[in-house]
Amino acid sequence: MKRGITTLPRFIFLNSYAILLLVIGGGVACLSLCFSSPWLLLFQVPAVGCLLYESLHIFSTWNSKKRHYNILIERNSREFNEKSFDELMQAPCGRLLVYLVLKDLGRQELYRVLRHRQRHFWHIRKSDFMPRKTTVFINPNYKK
Repeated sequence: MKRGITTLPRFIFLNSYAILLLVIGGGVACLSLCFSSPWLLLFQVPAVGCLLYESLHIFSTWNSKKRHYNILIERNSREFNEKSFDELMQAPCGRLLVYLVLKDLGRQELYRVLRHRQRHFWHIRKSDFMPRKTTVFINPNYKK
């Protein structure tokens, strides 16, 4: 059952981390109302800037999330392919998108299988930070 992704509850669900960062940034910004100290501003201004920047960055990925959603629904509607979820399982927002796709496909029980594909912080290797060669293949037979 395909419900689509462009509804307000789904927007809020998929951007819940951005909303959380926005609220925390607002809370840190309000600290100066309770405590007025120039030393606090040395911490407060960069912290609020980072939190708001990351929040806006997550909000700006909405079109990418819609594109990933459509691709995952298309690839997994007939046959489940674990590898198609690998990239998204590495980020918290991506895991929310995976959960939503599996829910729409009626295969929520497979989320536990995909949780094992998530690479934790202590499994990160130095090679993960090195540039990789990307090859783009354009399929001439692809139909939208």
